[in-house]
Amino acid sequence: MATPSTRKGAALLHSPNEPCELQGRGLCPVIAAVGVIGTEWRLAIVHRLLEGPQRFSEILRSNPRLNAKTLSATLKHLENAGVVQRNVVNTRPFTVVYSLTEMGLGLAPAARELRAWGERWLAPRSRMAAHGPGSRTPAIQGELPRIVVDPSARAH
Repeated sequence: MATPSTRKGAALLHSPNEPCELQGRGLCPVIAAVGVIGTEWRLAIVHRLLEGPQRFSEILRSNPRLNAKTLSATLKHLENAGVVQRNVVNTRPFTVVYSLTEMGLGLAPAARELRAWGERWLAPRSRMAAHGPGSRTPAIQGELPRIVVDPSARAH
């Protein structure tokens, strides 16, 4: 049986003799990254902002499942984490435009890889379930599709 340090690709993260920690901080970089972007909405909003700066209302309209309270809290979290910047435009009435910081733009390769992974591994399952109950189509361009599980198909 393979241990985590001997599995194919594990050496890309760290060598077998090194703990998965940031130097002197005791925190695994993967866990730290997931703490910043580890929810569905955070990653979807980052992916949306990769298209360029957007107003609050533009992001809100991009997905009918997204509500203003969730979007506001998510943008605030991403702003505090240094991923998103909020710019107030001096017009009457003033508008707020959100864009990615350099740190946020650094997520572009990861976001593209996650999308490609989702298209390869999850999209075929989503298409099969698309005709079942509770199915939906991703509304944010590039949002990872959901696997829809039919509750009646579960074993009791």
